[in-house]
Amino acid sequence: MKRAAGIIFRTMVLVLLGVTIGIFISNRNLMNQSLGFSLEDNDKISKVLNLVKQNYVDSVNVDSVEGVTVNNLLQNLDPHSLYLPEQKATSLNEGLAGGFTGIGLEYQLLRDTLVITQIYAGGPAANAGLVTGDKIIDVNNKKFSGTHLTVQIVSKTLRGEKNSTLLLAVASQNSAAKKLYTLKRGYVNTSSLDASYMAAPDVGYIKISKFALTTDADFRDALSKLKTKGMQKLVLDLRENGGGYLNTATALADEFLKKGKLIVYTKGVHEDRRDYFATDSGTFQDGKLAVIIDEYSASASEILAGALQDLDRAIIVGRRSFGKGLVQQQFAFNDGSAVNLTIARYYTPSGRSIQKSYKAGIESYHNEIAERMRKGELFSAQSNLNDSIFKRPSPYRTLSGRKVFSGGGIMPDVFVPADTTQNTYLLQQLSDQQQFTAYTIDKLQPQLNKFSTADAFIKQYTINDDDVDNFILYASQAVKDINSHELLISRPIIKTMLKAAAVRFKWGDNAYYEAINGDDNTLAKAVEAVR
Repeated sequence: MKRAAGIIFRTMVLVLLGVTIGIFISNRNLMNQSLGFSLEDNDKISKVLNLVKQNYVDSVNVDSVEGVTVNNLLQNLDPHSLYLPEQKATSLNEGLAGGFTGIGLEYQLLRDTLVITQIYAGGPAANAGLVTGDKIIDVNNKKFSGTHLTVQIVSKTLRGEKNSTLLLAVASQNSAAKKLYTLKRGYVNTSSLDASYMAAPDVGYIKISKFALTTDADFRDALSKLKTKGMQKLVLDLRENGGGYLNTATALADEFLKKGKLIVYTKGVHEDRRDYFATDSGTFQDGKLAVIIDEYSASASEILAGALQDLDRAIIVGRRSFGKGLVQQQFAFNDGSAVNLTIARYYTPSGRSIQKSYKAGIESYHNEIAERMRKGELFSAQSNLNDSIFKRPSPYRTLSGRKVFSGGGIMPDVFVPADTTQNTYLLQQLSDQQQFTAYTIDKLQPQLNKFSTADAFIKQYTINDDDVDNFILYASQAVKDINSHELLISRPIIKTMLKAAAVRFKWGDNAYYEAINGDDNTLAKAVEAVR
């Protein structure tokens, strides 16, 4: 278990990943196409909105009302059809595009000062020579630090048009003296691969967070590098991957399958059946493969896991996936807002739909994972099989004849229960208030500078009980009423997370996951499965 607290504490927020990310086929602009119908005088929604705009007793933001009205209409259809305001639509599409326009850094606001915590390789910030630990003091000759900064203010300040100039006055971690940097905003490439490293002498590990436009290319690059390190077997981690583009999911499945294998098919009332087949371009068609999933693996993740399970290509390890078998298409309006509309269902090679029921309503649908926990399904494979959807005789079989289930997510071949024994409210508070990274910035940088590589730091640096006590004393300035019993319970995972936060600060996500996964039982089971 022992993973970041931002991963540990997932309730209904992460369920929304399946709602907002889902599976997309393409984008269309509603104003530049024929809809097949017209919104004319007989359209009641338009009439009511005009009546409100022209006659209501108080002033009303009709655009806001319109969005709520459209969203309520869509949510009555299914949980994954929804209206996206401009900012949300832009953020969602940008997240799946494989990059953004900006200067290419991550940060933490510490004592009303922006401290750089990550630099994107090849971006303007990296090219200018900025490094983690640097503090941005002034922007464009105006005071920036100490001006009641918020995430919104920072985003508005740092983002802008491509090739526009930004003048930064920066203080390094070791000096209060300011140094000026002139940056040109540009396109910053981001990877949808969180990590890739050797988990064992012959076993590679790749974690994918979403199925973006660049995911297949990123995967090929990572796989090639792992092969040079002696990789013969692979663990693919899809935990908390809420989905992305359908074509990306099929492209990734193609990497593992022989030519002619059916990956998935989609169909709907207005969409003819469409089959997606593997080609002969796969880069890992023969090596042993395990795929890790959990209750937040949704949509495109389930397409990939379902195909590899049905075709007996991979061992699926973990817990039952989310259960989203609907395909959305995004229709954009000229004002930047958009509608994600479900247009089809998808089916795995054996013909099963893994979409869980939403007949009980939206609220019940979004509470379904909490209900799994209440019934013990996250802790026992048998509790999963006691669910009514799995008690029915299943007509679905893999190529080798193994029984597989439909109607409620992908059931793993190797079940690994969730380990919540060290989860506490204290741990959640420490994570939510970014205390692990803050402590790294303020206290651990001298320790980090003693090591030349992430591997050396991970293997040689130990967080002991005194370090935890010092950290808790530091964090008590932000987290009040620290519970001693919760601290006792969470002490082991706090050690892991302190080390992981420190290694990420200097060496990035790859090193972070290598540290956080060091005692991950699910990964250990997956490695065991391929060996």
